[in-house]
Amino acid sequence: MVVAQLTLDPAFTVAPVDRRLFGSFVEHMGRCVYTGIFEPGHPAADADGLRTDVLDLVRELGVTTVRYPGGNFVSNYRWEDGVGPRGDRPRRLDLAWRALESNAFGLNEFMRWSSLAGVEPMMAVNLGTRGVEAAAELVEYCNLAEGTAASDLRRKHGVAQPHDVRLWCLGNEMDGPWQIGSLTADEYGRLAARAGHAMRRVDPTIELVACGSSNSDMPTFAAWESTVLEHAYDQVDYISLHTYYDPEKYDEASFRASAVDLDGFIDNIVATADHVRAKLRRQKRIKLSLDEWNVWYQSRFTEPEDRAIEELPHLIEDDYNGTDAVVVGNLLISMLRHADRVTVGAQAQLVNVIAPIRTEAGGRAWRQTIFHPFAHTARLARGTVLRPALTAPDMTTGRFGEVPAVDAVATHDEESGALTVFLVNRGTEPVPLSLDLRAFPHHRLREHLTLSAGRPELTTVSPHEDILLPPVSWHALCLTPEESK
Repeated sequence: MVVAQLTLDPAFTVAPVDRRLFGSFVEHMGRCVYTGIFEPGHPAADADGLRTDVLDLVRELGVTTVRYPGGNFVSNYRWEDGVGPRGDRPRRLDLAWRALESNAFGLNEFMRWSSLAGVEPMMAVNLGTRGVEAAAELVEYCNLAEGTAASDLRRKHGVAQPHDVRLWCLGNEMDGPWQIGSLTADEYGRLAARAGHAMRRVDPTIELVACGSSNSDMPTFAAWESTVLEHAYDQVDYISLHTYYDPEKYDEASFRASAVDLDGFIDNIVATADHVRAKLRRQKRIKLSLDEWNVWYQSRFTEPEDRAIEELPHLIEDDYNGTDAVVVGNLLISMLRHADRVTVGAQAQLVNVIAPIRTEAGGRAWRQTIFHPFAHTARLARGTVLRPALTAPDMTTGRFGEVPAVDAVATHDEESGALTVFLVNRGTEPVPLSLDLRAFPHHRLREHLTLSAGRPELTTVSPHEDILLPPVSWHALCLTPEESK
């Protein structure tokens, strides 16, 4: 049996852990909002119809930022429809998902929900059917205190204090032909630059995310990012990445190694952004916002035009198994490994729609398997990301060839001394692990959390046992200095 050898040294750092990495995504799609986070009349709903049982799970999940209101939904959304008295709000046909939108839950409800959940809102503006003026007015409504038409309208709606939204997405997947109002890279780049300029005139302190490719399989991938950034480099702080991994798209071993693809995707976007930086002779570096990612059984998805118009369609309510959870844990490892450039993340989505949290209308809420690696990575990844030296046996995949069966990253909190190692064994054979802690001579293993394809429930292993990584398993090893025992 080949041993995996992992060596840690506090000198081999990547970057501080940005708490925004552990974000999520709420879109008006399927049952994410209605009967997900918002269900008036539910036994657990508060006076505003917000499900407190879901809020409890969101806090437990450790979500830090939430992107809203889309997604594809935002590209034909009028934000004005979702503010003011509920009785005056129009019912609209959402063209993205061919669903009836009541607008009973809108901007101010989302901001109140965000406050209760303890998350930072990440707003998206409609650059599909609308543009510069509506985007700037939305910033004005959210962020100015008073004295302008939009800020005074917010106050008229009963919200005296500004929402102070820092993070803004300039549209969504504007390269996608499925998007309402999709554009070429030149068209979108110019529009994003104009919209960003106007939005910053309202509030110069906001941070802006330009749309990258909808996925790395798009025929315009990388050329899209390059063109967009050449137009909008001076206005934006981030370029977005979206990626989903389908267990049924490739061979099973390649699915288990999905993080190999994410590593390459990130590296390619970093290279593209830095090429534009050099070409334009700029000082700042563009950061990456991985603001849609997850496991998604996409091959089972029914396209909107193939469905009848419904008010609450049950869309992509995937049930997750242990292997899916291990892959999610590995994707989080990849994000941490690139913490020097990937500083915003949003797992899509939060409730019901390819989600870690599921609900029944009028009934219970529960955790899916993918809840656990996210929750514990968000809880334990503190301080600075360390780059481990790792040797491990290889595994064979159809898509990536030979790849290491074991993948790992670590974080070190200098203030508390806590050291956490996140690992996966994505192979089908057990692998013993040898930890070389010569640079941390006083650290001892205090807690070992694990789940696997065979045991998808989260368990705690005795820290005194030899470390054996079962087939297809995720692990968090928590070590602390001896004196803190």
